[in-house]
Amino acid sequence: MPAPEPSALPAGEPAIRTIAMPADANPAGDIFGGWLMAQMDLAAGNLAARRARGRCVTVAVDRITFLSPVFVGDEVSLYADLLRTGHSSMTIHVEAWRRSRDGEDRVKVTEATFSFVALDQGRRPRSLPAESN
Repeated sequence: MPAPEPSALPAGEPAIRTIAMPADANPAGDIFGGWLMAQMDLAAGNLAARRARGRCVTVAVDRITFLSPVFVGDEVSLYADLLRTGHSSMTIHVEAWRRSRDGEDRVKVTEATFSFVALDQGRRPRSLPAESN
């Protein structure tokens, strides 16, 4: 596999950061795409819940792109950016970046756009609260 093209590091702090463990890998030592997608959903969900000030649900994932593998022991940082809001919905772009445990170079490994809907106590869509400053 050719070396990935360098990308500009995302602005801000990661929504979450985790370490890829052996249980998350296939027999060749590559981390499962499903595990990485779950981490991305957690990062997007974290941002969605803060913006909605409550419960949210993932309703769609669009254009997930796996750019480079993640290996056991890599630190994975997930950056989430709120692209737009609707009445009850939010569109959030997530990038996953890896750093090997013995280096400082960071490589973007995956990106996708997630759609969330804010829910009320009865698990029905509800309006997003007004943005606070």
